[in-house]
Amino acid sequence: MAVCFALAFAPAGLAQGSAPPAATPVGVTDNQVNAIARELYCPVCENVPLDVCPTQACAQWRDLIRQKLNDGWSEAQIQEYFALQYGDRVLAEPPRRGLNWLVYILPPLIFLVGVFIVFRTLRALRKAPGSSAQEQAPAPAPDPYVARLEEELKRREKE
Repeated sequence: MAVCFALAFAPAGLAQGSAPPAATPVGVTDNQVNAIARELYCPVCENVPLDVCPTQACAQWRDLIRQKLNDGWSEAQIQEYFALQYGDRVLAEPPRRGLNWLVYILPPLIFLVGVFIVFRTLRALRKAPGSSAQEQAPAPAPDPYVARLEEELKRREKE
């Protein structure tokens, strides 16, 4: 039992150990690395760009980006590598395939539908509701009760 417990927590303890800092390869600047890391999100932390994430894992991933740049990889190849390793959620801009197209199509479509609805509503309100509605509406039939009441009021005024 104790052996299982020790083996279960051994990788976590080893991962927290301090590794010697990697030597910075010549030729690739921090700005080049951060330009690519800015377009990637940390797979461990939620919604944190890779260029500003303080975790040790992100520092290792930035070193990996530096190494890949030294090896001649392009930005697109590095982004594809990270997407294959950690999924599309690490990309700042989702790829335009599958249901991800909805992210690019729905917002402009919803905006256009909203503009159309506002236009139609304003156009309907702009019509003169008083003149056209009274001309087209039939005259109401005279109510005998109202006529009798008016007669009674006139008769009382004369007295």
